[in-house]
Amino acid sequence: MIKEPRTLPGFMELLPNEQILFEQMKEKIEKTYQKFGFLPLDTPVLELSEILLTKTGGETEKQIYRFQKGDTDISMRFDLTVPLAKYVAKNYGNLSFPFRRYQIGKVYRGERAQKGRFREFYQCDIDIIGDGELGIVNDAEIPSVIYNLIQEIGFSDFTICINNRKILNGLFENIHQKENATSILRIIDKIEKIGKQAVIEELQKLDIEEKNINQIMSFIAIEGNTDEKLKSLQNLNIQNETFQKGLEELIQVVKYIRIFGVPDTHFKVDLTIARGLDYYTGTVYETFLNDYKEIGSVCSGGRYENLAEYYTDKKLPGVGISIGLTRLFYKLNEMELIKADKHSMADILIVPMVEDLEKPIQLANSLRKVGICTEIYLNDKKMKAKMKYADKLKIPYVIVIGEDEIQSGKLKVKKMEDGSEIESNFDAEEIKKQLK
Repeated sequence: MIKEPRTLPGFMELLPNEQILFEQMKEKIEKTYQKFGFLPLDTPVLELSEILLTKTGGETEKQIYRFQKGDTDISMRFDLTVPLAKYVAKNYGNLSFPFRRYQIGKVYRGERAQKGRFREFYQCDIDIIGDGELGIVNDAEIPSVIYNLIQEIGFSDFTICINNRKILNGLFENIHQKENATSILRIIDKIEKIGKQAVIEELQKLDIEEKNINQIMSFIAIEGNTDEKLKSLQNLNIQNETFQKGLEELIQVVKYIRIFGVPDTHFKVDLTIARGLDYYTGTVYETFLNDYKEIGSVCSGGRYENLAEYYTDKKLPGVGISIGLTRLFYKLNEMELIKADKHSMADILIVPMVEDLEKPIQLANSLRKVGICTEIYLNDKKMKAKMKYADKLKIPYVIVIGEDEIQSGKLKVKKMEDGSEIESNFDAEEIKKQLK
């Protein structure tokens, strides 16, 4: 009995032309990370459950794919950060700090499958890990990476929003709401989605006094350009050590973001950016495509105090960002903001019209050696079918090799777009020059 070919919900499969575009995006992200000196890292998809689940709880633990193999309790990684923490703790003595790593890999979460949300998806992470300490200037380099990265994948109108969790925490301490800080941050983080009034209503449920709610709302409503916002924060004159430390860090980060070459048109201080996770302790980032905010943040992250506290007693502060590439690609493709025009990896298709394939194969080998992606059509079909194949895959050039070409030592490179032909010898370097 023939089975219906089906893919599990929440797992993305692409047609070849879409996969080519996906790989191109992934490569651009990787090249940008490398340009800033980040080192590649690849950690196992499977980890011991006792290692992977050390810090998790609640909803996260419910979403983990976990199974037994013999006596071994195994889980699939749900992000790239926990495996990084294990890796740094395990290899501490062999690493150079600050340790700058990038990782692009699949992660797995057993979430409810829905449009644009996947159970298997690529994350593209960078982190800078310090040994004992990590200077605040590192927080300013991250937006420079984001700035270069978003432009590289084809967008020029975007905004990197930055904030500092210490400023928010200091505010809460100052109005005696330290115990509610995490809950308040989670609520504030939703203001773009649910609106100001809904945020006020959720804050009221925490039994916060009206005057304190008003102070929180006035605080996150501070407006103006970056320098005006920083000045307004200073003018609040909040005498709280945590608040002052956060403000000092934010001022330094803004100063160095500019020095790193990110223009003011592409970043702003946004006091509503809280990053709902308890994980972040200082600078936080969210990046939005200005014309397509419905996509949500395309790149986010921040500063954390101690990456590997569950695996080592060494203090390892860090700062990093992550891009959910699968979801981003899906959204951009769905909105037709990117086009999967490339259908083949080959630049040239060699079409042999002879039984002895020695010459066509030799030419293909030579073309590949000079860096031209070359495919040979090896099936016994009529010329019309062979040209249709090249046309359907949008292969730019075709070389037909028959007895006449072999005898004369001359061939023609046909440009499929307009049908024009370039005459050449059986010389890969000459063909390469003529195609430029």
